[in-house]
Amino acid sequence: MNSINIRKFGFATGATGVILYFGCVLLMLTVGQEGTVQFFNNLLHGLDTSSIIRMDVPIQEVFYGIVQTFALGWLVGACIAGIYNFSLKRK
Repeated sequence: MNSINIRKFGFATGATGVILYFGCVLLMLTVGQEGTVQFFNNLLHGLDTSSIIRMDVPIQEVFYGIVQTFALGWLVGACIAGIYNFSLKRK
């Protein structure tokens, strides 16, 4: 069995998170607050997100959100790859 490259898998997971983040930004810009609330209510099985959706997000927060999403995604991906690689050695 081949092991997973931890750095590459972490990068792929972080980059995927950033792509999803940009998708959320695009959604908010194109459909407005009502459409955004409806989308996330449907996605979250009817949970009412109207009280937590904020449309006036400063660009600085968007930048920090992108960086934090990538960092957390990288850590999650690296953990998954590391645990997978460790489990290969245990067999």
